[in-house]
Amino acid sequence: MYGILLQAQQQSNPIFQYVIFGGIILVFYFFMIRPQQKKAKDQKKFIEEVKKGDYVITIGGAHGYVAELDGDTFILEVEKGGRIRFNKSAISLDATKAANKK
Repeated sequence: MYGILLQAQQQSNPIFQYVIFGGIILVFYFFMIRPQQKKAKDQKKFIEEVKKGDYVITIGGAHGYVAELDGDTFILEVEKGGRIRFNKSAISLDATKAANKK
């Protein structure tokens, strides 16, 4: 009986194994890699479109309005007139969108 099972396993088609492996790669791409690329593209587009007066939240949790833009940096105006300089890459797209929906 064991010999029959062993022969059946050895006779499996290698093309079927390649199809399964290819399917796993496709699933991995569409559920893991592609969404991350889309999110990174949206983040980059959002950062490029930030303008003076926009309400943003930084990745560190600072909330405020963009007071000035200067190349790769911006000045965030927080409560009571406080002003802090940040890199544009510190803007959190997800938190800013969530705060604007309220």
